[in-house]
Amino acid sequence: MQRTATAVWTGAVKDGKGSISTQSGVLSDSPYSFLTRFENAKGTNPEELIGAAHAGCFAMALSAQLGTMNFTPQTIRATATVTLEKLDAGWTISKIHLDVAARIPDISDAAFQSAASSAKANCPVSRLLKAEITLSAVLEQAA
Repeated sequence: MQRTATAVWTGAVKDGKGSISTQSGVLSDSPYSFLTRFENAKGTNPEELIGAAHAGCFAMALSAQLGTMNFTPQTIRATATVTLEKLDAGWTISKIHLDVAARIPDISDAAFQSAASSAKANCPVSRLLKAEITLSAVLEQAA
């Protein structure tokens, strides 16, 4: 299986601009720039997209892990906070913190923590990244 995304950049790094599109069309010429990446201008940036990919991948991996344990989640809400910082080697994504809150009927917190830890270690995006990946997992009362 392969998926594609395309970026087009015009101009110099600080005053240029780019757009990102995905094969599915979900992103279509979505703007990004120096200002969206290093300041807070409107538009996306690679770090935000990596965060979205990691949160989505982790949530699905957690659901799959829970399924192997015969649990079905009511909800899983995952957030990935991506840290971009300037190190001696240059700008680096140095860490990603995953926050997850889930409602899963009849599961113990210990079983949930184990499933979340396994999902963090084994989702394909986690395995791709070199950055330090941390996790906070909260089991909410199932309705």
